[in-house]
Amino acid sequence: MAVLPFGSRATSPADPDAITRLLIRTGLGNEDAFTELYDLVVGAVYGLVLRVLRDPAKSEEVTQEVMLETWRLAARYDPQRGSGKTWIMTMAHRRAIDRVRSAQASTDRDIKVGIASHVPDSDVVSAEVETRIEHAQVRRALTELTHTQRQALELAYYKGYTHVEVAAALEIPLGTAKTRLRDGLIHLRDAMEVDA
Repeated sequence: MAVLPFGSRATSPADPDAITRLLIRTGLGNEDAFTELYDLVVGAVYGLVLRVLRDPAKSEEVTQEVMLETWRLAARYDPQRGSGKTWIMTMAHRRAIDRVRSAQASTDRDIKVGIASHVPDSDVVSAEVETRIEHAQVRRALTELTHTQRQALELAYYKGYTHVEVAAALEIPLGTAKTRLRDGLIHLRDAMEVDA
């Protein structure tokens, strides 16, 4: 049985009953029925697979796999469980999803191997020490702020509030919120320069 090259024949929307009849005949080993079936469904199979994979070359590969699987498994098709087109399209969808999962698993493995084999730079320890020192300086400088400045800065920088949201949360005018934030930042900058 020779598999026809992908897209070798024009396809058009097919009668689902015709696809079912051809699939049943294909299951009996009729190569001519498979040739007709191929022509009727290959375009729809490719379209479905392409929507899932978004890669034309991989979609062609999966489409050919689905069509070969259709030939091999046609004898298992049960018309009582649904139309032939539905059976083929379900197979196509599953195969495309399997390809996506396989690609994702491969990427995940590559990332894990890359992370596991990564040797941190010797400067990582010194960078961590510097970061901890800076955090301690910021905490110390925050204790030197007024309560209202600290409150405004905590809302803006630790909780991600905008100036408007800080003003609303503290029930103060927007200008006052901006002033507290500006004054607090100036005080923090000055405190950090003294510690440096």
